[in-house]
Amino acid sequence: MVLGIESSCDETGAGIVSGGRLLAHVVASSMDEHARFGGVVPEIAARAHLQAFNPVVREALAQAGLGVRDIDAVAVTTGPGLSGALQVGLAGAKSLAYAAGVPLYGVHHLAGHVAADTLEHGPLPDPCMVLIVSGGHTSLLLVRDLVRDPILHLGDTVDDAAGECFDKVARVFGLPYPGGPAIDRAAREGNPCAVAFPRPLLGSKDDPYAFSFSGLKTAAARWAEQHRLRGEDIPLADGAASLQEAVADVLTRKALAACRQYDVRTLVVVGGVAANSRVRALAEERCEAAGVELRVPPLTLCTDNGAMIAAVGDLLVRAGADPAQLNVSIDPSAPLEYAALHPVAAPARVARAA
Repeated sequence: MVLGIESSCDETGAGIVSGGRLLAHVVASSMDEHARFGGVVPEIAARAHLQAFNPVVREALAQAGLGVRDIDAVAVTTGPGLSGALQVGLAGAKSLAYAAGVPLYGVHHLAGHVAADTLEHGPLPDPCMVLIVSGGHTSLLLVRDLVRDPILHLGDTVDDAAGECFDKVARVFGLPYPGGPAIDRAAREGNPCAVAFPRPLLGSKDDPYAFSFSGLKTAAARWAEQHRLRGEDIPLADGAASLQEAVADVLTRKALAACRQYDVRTLVVVGGVAANSRVRALAEERCEAAGVELRVPPLTLCTDNGAMIAAVGDLLVRAGADPAQLNVSIDPSAPLEYAALHPVAAPARVARAA
């Protein structure tokens, strides 16, 4: 029985997984508190985690019909993410592990997103191609054994991630935060071919699997500005549909190209933007045409949650991985190399008196 804790951004999540089975999944979000600022405010997020931690863990235990003493291990996100938010989750997880007398595992947040798919579709094929798309990350990974082997980065975002692009353009369009769902809703009545937005880095030969969405964001902002300067209403539905099409086109083209180059027959799409209807539909269409199996977690497991962290912890326990020590720290900018992440803070330097 592995209890997973997630607190890297604005969701406080607790999940319980045993032998690959999801037993509990509880999330408390502070998104509404950030909405009036148009993005996540780190201090507000950290305070919200403090308030939500105990209730979320209690509810997860209740869902599974367990007590703290029934837990065999605790897994917690130790990076990347907001420093204060990560500290709250780690402090709580350490307390639970110490009180229950069980091992503690530090988990890389992005590995959690990858593992989320196993809770719906079972073990990941070896190898598989993984496309992670979220507010802060857009990465294309070649994954073999998630918790035993190093994770090969084929490409990452060089500036704005896909979800960040949605958030920023939504604000320009006058849509609410978070931008991804708002863009998706607005696009339903629009024409995805109405605006010829650019497809960034599609022709890149030096780094064919890198992503860049800053230029797309700027193009969408200038398109909206031109309408305003002419005193015209923004054709919101067409703009949203065209933006969404550009993002989905770039993501799926690069992912399928990587599948062909590395002869991989399974594509796993995870992260918050995996909930976008056009990304899912275009990925399904192109995977079917290419003879590639597509795996996407349910919508409730696409955004940040504790179940995905518990899933990694469960895999680590079953693989016989060494747990972290109680002096484990956080790494807010940790690169994804392995699923386990057990950083230890360097000892503080004591200044000498002059």
